[in-house]
Amino acid sequence: MEFTAAASSLSRHPRCFRLFSLSLPIFSEFKTSPSIPSPSPKLPLLVARCSSSGSVTAKPSSELRKKRAAGSERDDKLRALRELFSRPGIGIDAYIIPSQDAHQSEFIAECYMRRAYISGFTGSAGTAVVTKDKAALWTDGRYFLQAEKQLSSSWILMRAGNMGVPTAGEWLNDTLAPGCRVGIDPFLFSSGAAEELKAVISKKNHELVYLFDINLVDEIWKGSRPKPPSRPIRVHDLKYAGVDVGAKLSSLRSELKDAGTSAIVISMLDEIAWLLNLRGNDVPHSPVMYAYLIVEMDGAKLFIDNSKATLDVMEYLKNAGVELRPYESILSEIESLAMRGAQLWLDTSSVNAAIVNTYKSACERYFGSLGNKSNNNRNISISYDGYNGQSGGPAFICRTSPVAMGKAVKNQAELEGMCSSHLRDAAALAQFWAWLEEEIHMGVVLTEVEVADKLLEFRSKQAGFVDTSFDTISGSGANGAIIHYKPEQDSCSIVDAKSLFLLDSGAQYIDGTTDVTRTVHFGEPSTRQKECFTRVLQGHIALDQAVFPENTPGFVLDAFARSFLWKIGLDYRHGTGHGVGAALNVHEGPQSISFRFGNMTPLQKGMVVSNEPGYYEDHAFGIRIENLLYVEEADTPNRFGGIGYMGFEKLTFVPIQAKLVDLSLLSVAEVEWLNNYHSQVWEKVSPLLDGSARQWLWNNTRPLVKP
Repeated sequence: MEFTAAASSLSRHPRCFRLFSLSLPIFSEFKTSPSIPSPSPKLPLLVARCSSSGSVTAKPSSELRKKRAAGSERDDKLRALRELFSRPGIGIDAYIIPSQDAHQSEFIAECYMRRAYISGFTGSAGTAVVTKDKAALWTDGRYFLQAEKQLSSSWILMRAGNMGVPTAGEWLNDTLAPGCRVGIDPFLFSSGAAEELKAVISKKNHELVYLFDINLVDEIWKGSRPKPPSRPIRVHDLKYAGVDVGAKLSSLRSELKDAGTSAIVISMLDEIAWLLNLRGNDVPHSPVMYAYLIVEMDGAKLFIDNSKATLDVMEYLKNAGVELRPYESILSEIESLAMRGAQLWLDTSSVNAAIVNTYKSACERYFGSLGNKSNNNRNISISYDGYNGQSGGPAFICRTSPVAMGKAVKNQAELEGMCSSHLRDAAALAQFWAWLEEEIHMGVVLTEVEVADKLLEFRSKQAGFVDTSFDTISGSGANGAIIHYKPEQDSCSIVDAKSLFLLDSGAQYIDGTTDVTRTVHFGEPSTRQKECFTRVLQGHIALDQAVFPENTPGFVLDAFARSFLWKIGLDYRHGTGHGVGAALNVHEGPQSISFRFGNMTPLQKGMVVSNEPGYYEDHAFGIRIENLLYVEEADTPNRFGGIGYMGFEKLTFVPIQAKLVDLSLLSVAEVEWLNNYHSQVWEKVSPLLDGSARQWLWNNTRPLVKP
């Protein structure tokens, strides 16, 4: 599944847990301004694909979809929202509704899908801005076509990234008279993003107003708003996790000690799940739970709805030295840390503005209580690059969470689980493609939704299946050009033998997470379609075979996948690769392979990334070929500069349709790559199949011969 976002920001000297990597090279952080602790998107743009499910229980996609609200209903929502602007205690001129929850999650529970509720746009990335007389929505190139369909005439679509399109902050400066008040819910913005927004709008003397006690969308959503998720959490078995929670916490505390800090606030849900070896059911497609975690040198506190913790989980956490606290009490604990003089580690690219602002205010009160009221700001020690040696009272450093890198670099047990789950997933896909091909050839009429539901049926029969890892993208013909298309029962297309069909899907298993895209044609593809498909395949092969020096950031490799398209003046509007969690989020950072060169995270041994170049002709067809890879040391005859070299190993083993390949465009070496890949697919997956599925796999893995 394709992922487009400004990469997670990094500290100048990020380090992973020593437990998982003995050394992580130090590199300079790419910054646009030295005064900002950590670069962040202009405004948050990453959110979940919206569904009506509040848990990760597997359900047919047809049950997860909601009908879009009528345009008039959206206008009523805007009117109701604007009426709140003048309410006492609010007094704002504009309100910004991002896609995230309080943890900067991409996937979010339905009750937090505020941007989708207010705008009607259900894509996974977007920011809505409402003034007293205008409403605008920013989204990226994956969603331009979808947004055009879903937004009513009351909304202005801002195609982020296109020439001449302002950022939300710039647009507010152009739209509002100087000196206006712009409101946000500080829980929904990372501290870094809020500070950046504040700096932009201050150019026109606008004030950024933190509305701590009220979310305006929730006020108009009221009784129809879905209930918060409440399903129980579970312990992630050590045989899949590889390292126990005690060892992980010990390594984290070593990081805190070396940084001169005494505590860290962790708010990213997958980081909490990974660190504590827990898995949850709060977010569709992602096995995480809504929680905050504070780790101190002598203990840890998990802020969560206690009803989600079973007796077994409570005992497990007690043995690990983790106390349970109510989810809503996080800010009071932050204040307590300041009053105790804690030196706090904060990742301002992920920790929300409410937490950081609360800590700053509590620090001011701390120093004020010592009689230094006139010097409050000077006495609060804030470091953006590491601890500055001061220890007189509370302080905090702004640095990327060390948990992010520890989670990204998979240990042996995690990699084994990923390999095993991908083979079972490949078996389910072989059964599915064999079924679909036969149905199409028999003339059975199938919709995109029915096809997606059938795939879920095959996957759910595999051992260890938990849920899909995202809403299946099942796009026939022109719908395939909508990069993150979601078919809806009442408006989807038929999958037939006349059109290209793009299927991007994945699954969550107890031991791993999968994500795979294949594009097929059940009839006769056009010459144009074959050329485009083959050039996408060439880019896929080039990236798969890449060998690169250690310490290389992912953006360096992005051009490998695009160069064959560039030769004929084509391209695609999304990144080429995203990180993938081990039985966790299908999208994870900090690693990526993208044209967004601000992400300087080096690709390290054990990281998992996707390889998914594509090409999309609006209103015609879409093509994407996606495998998951893990980074491994490459055996090179030389080691220039005394450094090692890295390459990739495949996790995904699903045939690539030969019918769409124009062999005249492929080199002999590229044909050899495809034949070797299909040989591995047959060898690894065929033992898991029988009958028609095994025969289908045989038919689709036969060697090709270049004419």
